[in-house]
Amino acid sequence: QVQLVESGGGLVQPGGSLRLSCAASGSIFSIDVMGWYRQAPGKQRDLVATISSGGSTNYADSVKGRFTISRTNSKSTVYLQMNSLKPEDTAVYYCKAIRATPWGQYDYWGQGTQVTVSR
Repeated sequence: QVQLVESGGGLVQPGGSLRLSCAASGSIFSIDVMGWYRQAPGKQRDLVATISSGGSTNYADSVKGRFTISRTNSKSTVYLQMNSLKPEDTAVYYCKAIRATPWGQYDYWGQGTQVTVSR
């Protein structure tokens, strides 16, 4: 089992920055990929960025050049540095951990943290 706890959300003006954190506990040695997703009201949950156990990163086109995903060497914490924030970045941001096993893929989600970009 993997437990995830996000923090760092809040209210920020357009053009501002925030850093989200996701602390993982439990069987973190078995995590293959961690990522950030977001869901705006009335919309589906979309991928924002992912980072693999090998350090490879992937970003949604809408955040490329503005957001950076990183993690600690112990892989217990994943960060999302968000710069040049726009009102359309407003959403609940969720952390996700993926374990790939011979028996299938297991997904774990955090509780989410609200990010609001507004004047």
